[in-house]
Amino acid sequence: MTPLPLKAKPRDMTADYDTLAKTIAALTEGETDQIALMATVACEVHHSDDRFNWTGFYRVTDPGLLKIGPYQGGHGCLVIPFERGVCGAAARTGQVQLVADVDAFPGHIACASSTRSELVLPVRDAHGNVVAVFDIDSDQPDAFAKEDAVALDAILVDVFAR
Repeated sequence: MTPLPLKAKPRDMTADYDTLAKTIAALTEGETDQIALMATVACEVHHSDDRFNWTGFYRVTDPGLLKIGPYQGGHGCLVIPFERGVCGAAARTGQVQLVADVDAFPGHIACASSTRSELVLPVRDAHGNVVAVFDIDSDQPDAFAKEDAVALDAILVDVFAR
């Protein structure tokens, strides 16, 4: 009897950022409403990669304050001050936050106990002002790489800073 060939273990899906960027550009062309843009980006990014188990925006609604915006996944925190958490750090500093282990991040806010790693990118308008942060959580440790941040930042610039 001939042994059956071993099936390769299915690899976690990873985003095809070129296709994702083109899809988002086509879907958002001509749209100026930020909430509609955020909803579309959150949906498309969330479904592009199995690593992403929460994907969404926190909008700057008052100085030093973020409120939840369009998202995909379970419940998120409703309000995040700039002084707290990974999202707050991204909004406060205007810098991408790439966190391999959220438990090691000082002041991390556990909106979902399943989150193990996180990528948060500042979202800027055409004038360079931070208007939101784009938060992606994963239930996998060390799920994100610099390449993810670079590709997603390019998409955000194309959609929100035009």
